[in-house]
Amino acid sequence: MRTSTPPKTCPCDTGLPYARCCGPLHAGTPAADAAALMRSRYSAYVLGDAGYLLDSWHASTRPESLSLDDAPGRRTAWLGLKVESHTVTGPDTAEVAFTARLRIGGGSAQRMHEHSRFVREDGHWFYLDGEVD
Repeated sequence: MRTSTPPKTCPCDTGLPYARCCGPLHAGTPAADAAALMRSRYSAYVLGDAGYLLDSWHASTRPESLSLDDAPGRRTAWLGLKVESHTVTGPDTAEVAFTARLRIGGGSAQRMHEHSRFVREDGHWFYLDGEVD
């Protein structure tokens, strides 16, 4: 994790303290549902926690490595998250649509909309894949 001191308020925009929201998931507690896992993954991007992102990515689609290092002058600032929908599609599958706001370098704020798929195995939710609009 790049950030040495955890934030007081969770980056995923629930308004909850990090220690009661995504913090426990980052420490190994299983997510209650796919939406909670997606929020914790957003927070991991904000905090620079590539290890958590890889650990919460399903083995069938997970890349071998993940770098969150920005190119010089291209630092990504994560500005907010809105969960648009959370749909249970089966006993161990779900989909989450969300919009993340971000700014790259000194550029204008942008919105990234993604429709993600999740799968649960042995009581743990994993990110499977997603389509960015």
